[in-house]
Amino acid sequence: MALSIWEALAVLAAGVGAGTINTIVGSGTLFTFPVLLATGLPPITANVSNTLGLVPGNFSGAIGYRNELRGQRRRVIRFGIVGLIGGLAGAILLLALPSKAFDAIVPALIALALVLVVLQPRLARALARRRERNGTEAPSDGGPALLAGLLVASAYGGYFGAAQGVMYLSLMGVLLNDELQRINALKNVIGVVVNSVAALFFVFVADVDWTAVVLIAVGSTVGGQIGARIGRRLSPTVLRGVIVAVGIVAIVQMLLK
Repeated sequence: MALSIWEALAVLAAGVGAGTINTIVGSGTLFTFPVLLATGLPPITANVSNTLGLVPGNFSGAIGYRNELRGQRRRVIRFGIVGLIGGLAGAILLLALPSKAFDAIVPALIALALVLVVLQPRLARALARRRERNGTEAPSDGGPALLAGLLVASAYGGYFGAAQGVMYLSLMGVLLNDELQRINALKNVIGVVVNSVAALFFVFVADVDWTAVVLIAVGSTVGGQIGARIGRRLSPTVLRGVIVAVGIVAIVQMLLK
């Protein structure tokens, strides 16, 4: 559909905001999706166009965090494969299920993820003490529990995606023995894989508004670089606070829609 100049500027600005927040935390869809709906796009078309438009921003953010990815090649490959499978499954579910199918469970999942983010330092220390008592070492990739959690979060990401980054950060923060910024870098890579596979699927089977896609793509690419500059400078405590704040906004928005 044709956008007015003001609608186009609003979508572009939302893309910048989404690219920025996606790189720092995730949940960029909270910026773009409501704006696309306000321009008159149907929900499914808006969701599909949004997913396509955010892919360049995901790449931009991942590149901005490239230094934090050093030494994590094995994780990138394993988690990327899980993200690919989950993202494709979620994209298929988007077109196969009514939108209300996830409405009840998603706020609860995000709330649980936020609790894990807040408790992450304590939980990580408790797990470390338990492993020390048992004489075992933490698996470098988080083990089967993390892979299963990432699969579910990636399926949700392919389906809708708001706050999927919060879910990734909470899961990896608890189950990986690593710095939060390095975990954030992994989150960005998984986001690239999930959004890319979902976008590729949507191109062939769903209605797309290419004007919206281009505007969000341009905005999110710029935002991805902004987000990397800001996010990499945040302390773990501040970053954790931003994650919680964004997650709460996501829950409120979903409960009110």
